Amino acid sequence: MSVQGILVYMKKPSVLFVCIHNAGRSQMAAAFLSYLSNGAIDVLSAGTQPADQVNPAVVEAMKEKGIDLAGQSPKVLTTQMAQESDVVITMGCGDTCPYFPGKRYLDWKLADPAGQGVEAIRPIRDEIELLVKGLIKELI
Repeated sequence: MSVQGILVYMKKPSVLFVCIHNAGRSQMAAAFLSYLSNGAIDVLSAGTQPADQVNPAVVEAMKEKGIDLAGQSPKVLTTQMAQESDVVITMGCGDTCPYFPGKRYLDWKLADPAGQGVEAIRPIRDEIELLVKGLIKELI
């Protein structure tokens, strides 16, 4: 049977990364997922108490991987973001993260890069990259 001419519309999976300040872990995870999935996954990141800027050492560590976070800024988590996401991945925000039934939740236990230099951030960055690669395999 030929499927020629038949269009199948599939919704891209969507992932929301949440941490407290949206200045480190969630920014790195979102950047890796956007980059490594080549746009096949809709990606959001937010924080429950967003910082003023992305951690400069995080920006530097990601630049080493060829990903530029310099233009990114922390965003506040909204209920709508969580409601519209298929997967919500939390990273240390605890009870302040919203919960919506029917969503897939993952909690990635990662060290906090806040106040750390690039040397300390590299292992966190590399762990996030591995987790993101595994997530991509599950979603697409």
